[in-house]
Amino acid sequence: MNPTNHNETLCYCFGLTRKDFADDLRHHGTSTLLKKITRAKLSGECRCADTHPERR
Repeated sequence: MNPTNHNETLCYCFGLTRKDFADDLRHHGTSTLLKKITRAKLSGECRCADTHPERR
């Protein structure tokens, strides 16, 4: 991970970048994206093993 690369993908399931998370945090004061990912993970919608380059 490179903290200076704003286009670095952090969530492959939803195609979210470091910039997306920073913008979300700045706009909402909390990470609504993290909440979305957590809900998806709990409901079985998360596809990390299929979408992450390292299958994790």
